[in-house]
Amino acid sequence: MRLLLMFAGLAALLWTPAGKAEEPLAAGGEWSIAIHGGAGTISRDRITPEKDAEIRAALQKALDAGAKILKDGGSSMDAITAAITILEDDPNFNAGRGAVYTWDETNELDASIMDGRDRNAGAVAGVTATKNPILLARAVMEKNPHVMLAGEGADVFSKEQGLEQAGPEWFATEYRLNQIKARKAKTVSAASADYKYGTVGAVAMDKHGNMAAGTSTGGMTGKRWGRVGDSPVIGAGTYADNRSCAVSATGWGEYFIRVGVAQEICTRIRLRFPELIREAQKSVPRDADGNYTFAIHASEFPFPHEEAQKIADDVMAEVGRFDATGGIILTTPWGHSIYSFNSKGMYRGRADSGGVNEVAIFGDE
Repeated sequence: MRLLLMFAGLAALLWTPAGKAEEPLAAGGEWSIAIHGGAGTISRDRITPEKDAEIRAALQKALDAGAKILKDGGSSMDAITAAITILEDDPNFNAGRGAVYTWDETNELDASIMDGRDRNAGAVAGVTATKNPILLARAVMEKNPHVMLAGEGADVFSKEQGLEQAGPEWFATEYRLNQIKARKAKTVSAASADYKYGTVGAVAMDKHGNMAAGTSTGGMTGKRWGRVGDSPVIGAGTYADNRSCAVSATGWGEYFIRVGVAQEICTRIRLRFPELIREAQKSVPRDADGNYTFAIHASEFPFPHEEAQKIADDVMAEVGRFDATGGIILTTPWGHSIYSFNSKGMYRGRADSGGVNEVAIFGDE
């Protein structure tokens, strides 16, 4: 009986109930955030100096909003939500206001959000009337037993939650309308990078070491049949896990789904970490009996920045093998804020507790 009780106690210690929070790998008071506003054929000869300044100001505004929350001790979830809602309200980006048009000249919006503490997530696809889709994705995560809602049902849930609604005139912009008319007139091909990108997203680590990621988009210009890309797909366009990283992606969604970009990056980091610790342990001096004089613990061993960058670049290279382009932003529990993209440019920004605060557009910045 005693042996049986002992095994029962051990089983209780090892069993992790569904939804239990993951302990942060690092919680030293540091914080970091990264944002993006889409990737694609972004070159200096296609953007006027005035538009360049306007986009940089929009990125900086979103970055500052998220960074302030983190600096003041707020959560990574609140930080990314604040940053993304600002980008959704700006017509320079393909999310919320300024979303691209479907073939039928309507707006269908997708978004997702994920909490790295317990890998809770919420996503919406094909919504039409929520002013800020990222808020609806968060409501799904926090107030609904499901992970993803789509179409009419998601719109109904949005109203039930009291989220701010907006008519077609809020999302409409002349620039996007001209895009779909050109697409339907076949003056521009469906493969044009400008017609696939513009998605917005944010990832963050707060002072408690908790990770969060979110992504929002209007999808692809001229999309039909209820097409959904990677942005609302957990594991493809968005992923967060306290054990490894937080990722938000932008690009040709069909290929990001096929590669499972966001989760693939986080999984590779999570599996690589113990390998690095074992490799480092081998360099520790041994005593006369051949035993290590000290043990390297995970809490004392930061994941190298170059390793995280290489993993992100390797996964983006896999996307490139499909002749598809795009990019990701990445934060880790060790304070890294990383970009990786195989397009000519990506609207992006990052800030951290170490004093980094920057926005960029072109690939050579």
